[in-house]
Amino acid sequence: MPSDFLDTSALAKHYHEEVGSAQIERLWNDAPHGLFVSRLSALEIISVFAGKVRAGVIAPVDFDALRRRFAADLTKTKRLTGVRVLVAHYQEAERLLRQHGLQRRLRTLDALQLAVALDLQRKNAIQRLVSADRDLLAVAALEGVAVLDPENS
Repeated sequence: MPSDFLDTSALAKHYHEEVGSAQIERLWNDAPHGLFVSRLSALEIISVFAGKVRAGVIAPVDFDALRRRFAADLTKTKRLTGVRVLVAHYQEAERLLRQHGLQRRLRTLDALQLAVALDLQRKNAIQRLVSADRDLLAVAALEGVAVLDPENS
């Protein structure tokens, strides 16, 4: 079964309409297509929703509804497969930052997300990383990961 790893920038597009949401919905609605997220996304998505409230894009009542909907997708509907973040992922993220961070913009949490995606790719669990973060996509491509930018596909 084909599967993708969604970072939080891609995942958020399922919960709030924005550029690239249509591409994410195509992946989401393809039932046999697996969707992986790191457990880090469970925390990051709350931050994304809170930022949308602060920006006036969504109402505070929508914040709780979106949070519950994400939790259900992860635990009840099981549309998303959550991947634990392990010590090995932190070590790989550090390597990524040392190797790429001097020349490219690679943020800490993005390095951790990429480390999880690399681990899944090595296990043949995913085909590509889906992200709207061009900096992350550039480093992922350098690491040999197939990528999809839902905003430019």
